[in-house]
Amino acid sequence: MPLPLLHHTNAMDGGVTSAIQLALTPAFLLTGISSLLNVMTGRLSRIVERGRLLHGSSRHGGHDEFGVELRHLERRLRLTSRAIYATTLAALLVCAILPALFLGGLLKTEFTWVVGGLFFGATGALVIGLGDFLREVHLATKTVRFTAQNFTAQDSAAQNISVPQPTEPAQPITGQRG
Repeated sequence: MPLPLLHHTNAMDGGVTSAIQLALTPAFLLTGISSLLNVMTGRLSRIVERGRLLHGSSRHGGHDEFGVELRHLERRLRLTSRAIYATTLAALLVCAILPALFLGGLLKTEFTWVVGGLFFGATGALVIGLGDFLREVHLATKTVRFTAQNFTAQDSAAQNISVPQPTEPAQPITGQRG
């Protein structure tokens, strides 16, 4: 006599499983945003360190070029801080999407307007943050130009930096391999 098939009821079928799957999707967006925040805070720390170095040097030397660079660093600092603020706001709004999606799936209720508004706000904040970050990068590349003419051997000797000397161009190999 064959055994009757046992029908298992799984509490995870239906609402809870789909709610978890739906709520996990924005978590991948959070991973990307956290990577952006890592890059932005790294740039912010470099700006702060350069500003501290110049501020200490300007006290002792009083050079005008330090003042100009300090003003550029202050502007870059403001742009980077705003970029971090807006990107963090985007991450917080994405975090608010997660429970709304989960509760909507769990309660079998649609929070379409709430989720849509939060996503729209997160996307807008991310666009603002990336725009400020782009402006900071543009300002950094516009104000700092490195050329061989600007960096002489005297400058390197004064700063104890070794400057590689140009070498002869490599001669072409004329022999054939066998």
